[in-house]
Amino acid sequence: MIDDNLEDVRRRLAELKTEHRDLDDVISRVSDEPQFDQIRLQRLKKRKLALKDDIARLENLLIPDIIA
Repeated sequence: MIDDNLEDVRRRLAELKTEHRDLDDVISRVSDEPQFDQIRLQRLKKRKLALKDDIARLENLLIPDIIA
């Protein structure tokens, strides 16, 4: 049961990392446009930061607790 939960976390983590990489491409294309939409760019960057936070949270779940 715990292994299933960890596998779900790993799967979700992979999805978030893919979306994060895809946003890099989208942000790059949008900012290269001659007259880009600043609000759209800000929203994309905000989404990218939220994904980064979610990725960090899930990665912390995968690290086993070690009693020092």
